[in-house]
Amino acid sequence: MSTEDSLAELEQLAATAGVEVVGKVSQKVDRPNPATLVGKGKVTEIREQREQLGADLFLFDEELTPTQQRNLEELLGAKILDRTGLILDIFARHAQTREGRLQVELAQLEYRLPRLTRMWTHLSRQAAGGVGLRGPGETQLEVDRRRSGERISKLKEQLKEVHAHRELYRQKRRREGIPILALVGYTNAGKSTLLNALSNSQVRAENVLFATLDPTTRQIVLPEGQEVLLTDTVGFIQRLPTQLVAAFRATLEEVQDADLLVHVVDITHPNAEEQAQTVDKVLADLGVGDKPRVVALNKLDRLFPGGPQGNSQTNGSSAPDVERISAQVAADMQLGPNYVPVSAHKGWGLDTLLTRIQEVLSAGLTPIKVLIPYSSSELVSLFHEKGVINREEHTGTGTVIEGRIPTRFAPAFKDLRHP
Repeated sequence: MSTEDSLAELEQLAATAGVEVVGKVSQKVDRPNPATLVGKGKVTEIREQREQLGADLFLFDEELTPTQQRNLEELLGAKILDRTGLILDIFARHAQTREGRLQVELAQLEYRLPRLTRMWTHLSRQAAGGVGLRGPGETQLEVDRRRSGERISKLKEQLKEVHAHRELYRQKRRREGIPILALVGYTNAGKSTLLNALSNSQVRAENVLFATLDPTTRQIVLPEGQEVLLTDTVGFIQRLPTQLVAAFRATLEEVQDADLLVHVVDITHPNAEEQAQTVDKVLADLGVGDKPRVVALNKLDRLFPGGPQGNSQTNGSSAPDVERISAQVAADMQLGPNYVPVSAHKGWGLDTLLTRIQEVLSAGLTPIKVLIPYSSSELVSLFHEKGVINREEHTGTGTVIEGRIPTRFAPAFKDLRHP
């Protein structure tokens, strides 16, 4: 992503956080200044802009060290926030569930803990000049560190309890054998809008970054009548800060548990290819890059305002034009054959998308009928967790199961007798 595009994304993040951007500057350096990130002359330029524009907050697109943040605040005389701090603020605004709030608070505390020295030093200097005022000093700093550490430990214990409860819910879903689909994609690609369109629900969907933080699951029915669970997840973003990994835990677990991923791509975004690559990298890092996938090339209505079949508003654009452009995008991004152009906002292409999902799910399941000895109960559990069971019978020698299992798990049953 170019510097200009990255700053444009930072501006979108700022707007999501309710910050008005009045100016922006950039600098190319071979080696970042360890004290201020940018060079001395650039600090002077930024300070002059502050005086001209009246800015009271500076956002940095790179992650700052506590020392850099402290030095910049002293030199610029204004509050400094880096990319990580800004995203944390957005997460705090959008977290709705108890788990989401706990996760964000944990991430915030772990981010702020090494910055407490800066906070207390600032307060001490303010207090030093007043009669009858005493700065918090080192003693108060240690108290605050200890309290933060205790709160972090408590939050981690609470999240363990929430995680255990969520795992019980997942086990129940696995026993029911309903396939799970996870909507993944870059932030603001239209995942929540697609979830609403497919499930006729009213999940929050806005044209801002990270509108959805907490996973939301809805049941939908595929064309042949098969019921599946569709989960909306938080969007990914370039250079995801390490402090935010914990705040993604619920989403990451949903992605790992899914039978199929629906990758939503904003086909109109100028950086669509780079955004898709970011999603691919995150999925690979999670160890789910090889999961079956269908790509929804979303926001088709922005390319063809009058509809995919064409009218006067689209200058005679027709379905072949949609197919040609979609095929070119898919080729450029190396998406493979499983892509469907859609407009979640207008409802275009959704039937085709559901049909493609059904085809990919069916292709990934192997019909199987086996007799599993009671000594291999772990295979019964595997079938319950990953497969679809049509019939199960307990006999004198073992458990007979007839159903379908994801192809990647079929080898585990190859040496068993088929009754």
